[in-house]
Amino acid sequence: MAKVELKKPVVDEISASIKDAQAVVLVDHRGLTVEQDTELRKQLREAGVTYKVYKNTMMNFAFKGTDFESLTTYLSGPSAMAVSKDDATAPARVLCKFAKTAEALEIKGGVVEGVVYDAKGIENVSKIPSREELLSKLLGSIQSPITNFARVMKQLADKGGAAEAPAEEAPAAEAPAEAPAEEAPAAEASAEEAPAAEAPAAEEPAAEETPAAE
Repeated sequence: MAKVELKKPVVDEISASIKDAQAVVLVDHRGLTVEQDTELRKQLREAGVTYKVYKNTMMNFAFKGTDFESLTTYLSGPSAMAVSKDDATAPARVLCKFAKTAEALEIKGGVVEGVVYDAKGIENVSKIPSREELLSKLLGSIQSPITNFARVMKQLADKGGAAEAPAEEAPAAEAPAEAPAEEAPAAEASAEEAPAAEAPAAEEPAAEETPAAE
């Protein structure tokens, strides 16, 4: 089998990887320990970044005629490629942060949203917050005035309720004082019924006339 036929599958794999990519960053991974390499791959994977080591000749073929062709100038020495299709700053962010604790990791350069950056430029890109972080901050700034307004309104409502509470309770306190007034008619009714009870006594003389009839 010809060498060209052996290279084609690898070149096609790289081409498919960088297609529609937001960012591609090249690094020199020489000197990393097995533990460091494993941890780096883990962090990149969690950030949605694909990471793989390829031969420079393979990447050179794949980069030709694409937005990443300028990366061919960084293809010297062992190279690994970090690619992100969703978060443009993720490769730079993860790699630069990891390089602070693993000095053996060398950032070569990269392309982020069509712009070519050297190692220093990639470091500056790494300081840009992720899209999720930016959206979170934006949402927080929008919600903050609403939250403050709601808090003030609640405080005003609480103060207003406390001031009105005694006034509302006043009628309830006077209710017992009115009770005797309502019972007065009942007392008068008893007084009016008293003569009705004495009525039979007034008729007693009629009973005494019985002997006169004899």
